[in-house]
Amino acid sequence: MRRIGVPPSARGSNSGATCPDVFELSDGNFAVIGTEATEALDPELPADAARADYERIVIVSRETLIRAKADIPDA
Repeated sequence: MRRIGVPPSARGSNSGATCPDVFELSDGNFAVIGTEATEALDPELPADAARADYERIVIVSRETLIRAKADIPDA
């Protein structure tokens, strides 16, 4: 697994350890650490979007994704 983007400490985390983060897994999938928001956002999903019972909606800060963009492969 490798971090995509910069570590939380480079994004202003006080502890440097507990902030949103994005990782590329060895199988090519991505894992995201974010704030759990399933209950609040599930009713707001558009009609053509759905999630399985085992899936959760998480919020990741804009800065986290923007700083990760350069490391996300195109294919």
